[in-house]
Amino acid sequence: MTPTPPARRVLLAAPRGYCAGVDRAVIAVEKALEQYGAPIYVRHEIVHNKYVVQTLEKKGAIFVDETDEVPEGSIVMFSAHGVAPIVHEEAAKRRLATIDATCPLVTKVHKEAVRFAQEDYDILLIGHEGHEEVIGTSGEAPDHIQLVDGPEDVAKVEVRDPSKVVWLSQTTLSVDETMETVDALKEKFPQLMSPPSDDICYATQNRQLAVKQMGADSDLVIVVGSRNSSNSKRLVEVAKLAGAREAYLVDFADEIEEAWLDGVSTVGVTSGASVPEVLVEGVLEWLAQRGFEDVEIVKAAEESITFSLPKELRRDLRAEAAALSED
Repeated sequence: MTPTPPARRVLLAAPRGYCAGVDRAVIAVEKALEQYGAPIYVRHEIVHNKYVVQTLEKKGAIFVDETDEVPEGSIVMFSAHGVAPIVHEEAAKRRLATIDATCPLVTKVHKEAVRFAQEDYDILLIGHEGHEEVIGTSGEAPDHIQLVDGPEDVAKVEVRDPSKVVWLSQTTLSVDETMETVDALKEKFPQLMSPPSDDICYATQNRQLAVKQMGADSDLVIVVGSRNSSNSKRLVEVAKLAGAREAYLVDFADEIEEAWLDGVSTVGVTSGASVPEVLVEGVLEWLAQRGFEDVEIVKAAEESITFSLPKELRRDLRAEAAALSED
């Protein structure tokens, strides 16, 4: 007798996809386009997702790398990852009306950096070099902040006073990754102070927790997200550490390779915090067409947090921009 092949199933992580900060930022661009008309300039990608950026471009958003690319008298929005104070100064010099879509959780870290700098602490910022959030936070107190990009960086860290040193973190790192670096820092600086609240965002933690729960039961984990999304890349790493035989990051369902399904009976599916659900639905349809129709939800946490839209959307920014350009 031919042995019966194992049943094919999908473990679908919950929560997944949009967090409150991303939802707020994307809606802010859409509302600005509705309220003020195109174009709305956005400094850097509003969130790190290819599909979201392309969709907003079609509606009239123009994404730029630097503030000096925005014509004077225009409206510019700052991304969810936050910007350094100098960027606000550059916008004022160019007479731009601004909308700040920085995630409130990132703003919290910025405020902590300012406060600890005012108290003359050395601030050790755990994060990845070149990431927009790290650049923005570092810009709040460049004379007091030094970047620590993982445990291997700890050896070269030097501080003025070991009794006045504190760590802060990029919000989108994995909890395990951050605490490994914190532990190494504490060995070197036993009096290292922790921030008053956990800097790693609740959404990042919850998505990683769901992946940890399903990873050990998955032959393959597919993470929907873009390659420049830090939290999406972390989910791939977390899945492998949790026991998944293999894990891949894809923007769209058509990037999945048939060969990945060889010998696979259970596929875990999740998405990064900047990924719209329509892309996850595309992956589920692709898998269903190949026999993976049974979908089980792996629920790690409930999320009910929402953030109000940027206050600037309650003003007439086109009139403000015109007035600024006339000054």
